[in-house]
Amino acid sequence: MTDLSSWGVASDSPTAEHYRTFGALEAPGSSAVYENWALGVADDAEMLALIDELPRTKRQANLVFAAMRVAGVPVSPWTDARRDAIAQWPRIRDIALTHATQTNEAARCAVLLPQLARIPGPLALLEVGASAGLCLYPDRYSYRYTGDDGTVTSLDPAAPTGVVIDCRIESAAPPAGLPEVVWRGGIDLNPLDPADPETLAWLDALVWPEHDDRRARLRAAVAVAASDPAPIRAGDLNDLIADAAASAPDDATLVVFHTAVLAYLSPEDRDRFRRTMADTDAVWLSNEGLGVFPEFESIVPPGERHRFVLAVDGEPVALTHPHGRSYRAL
Repeated sequence: MTDLSSWGVASDSPTAEHYRTFGALEAPGSSAVYENWALGVADDAEMLALIDELPRTKRQANLVFAAMRVAGVPVSPWTDARRDAIAQWPRIRDIALTHATQTNEAARCAVLLPQLARIPGPLALLEVGASAGLCLYPDRYSYRYTGDDGTVTSLDPAAPTGVVIDCRIESAAPPAGLPEVVWRGGIDLNPLDPADPETLAWLDALVWPEHDDRRARLRAAVAVAASDPAPIRAGDLNDLIADAAASAPDDATLVVFHTAVLAYLSPEDRDRFRRTMADTDAVWLSNEGLGVFPEFESIVPPGERHRFVLAVDGEPVALTHPHGRSYRAL
């Protein structure tokens, strides 16, 4: 361990603690590379001092590690990778400052589908925090749900697209079919163009190194979105939600949904959005991590704090894996 104090970095600084927590709780079992990098950074005074040059909202591990990979830092143990990370820091900093963690995981459709399938159609889908819009096509993807007894239920669109999503479903029956979607739209501070190669490169960098299945699915989902792009408005979700919702056809059921988005809003802006959703006729699907809605804290067991809570119109209905790998009904 390096002497953090010699660099003006406290061993319990918020940045050091963030990377230590990420390496100890979030990455294990999912990415050995990021587990190693995060724990290495947490005890690396020089690297922590560089990261602390970034605005607080730009210091998160997912963003910094993706920027490192785009800058050419090799996917190798931290003892080898740190030299390149420090040497390439000016470029890494610029990438982090101009990009965001817009992870666009199409597999999250698998945990939305059990609820989407229950809603009378046809459906109009409006996603806030849509990124490149890959979650706006739940009707175009194939699904393989594994139930409590090991039975696999397959759901396929009429025209398969190459996107196949595996999901374990617990304490609930798998969806009976795919929804009929007649309209789709989105809102994002910085919409991404699925037809742009640089967009694909950034989204690819946001996929954790060992997740080859997610990387292959990303490329197939990008092709789907690029072939039939949904309109995604640029701006603040609270400012645009009313107008975007009004664009949906009157003869369809409007569903407003989001995943891992509200955590980036202030508590005041979250409350504003929640009030807006309560005042609309739309069905509201919220799939967010702990801390977004404090009243959900008690329903998540201590050993599963990494899970998201899926709620329908503000009522929790399931615990879900952040990347769509599992759905457990409450």
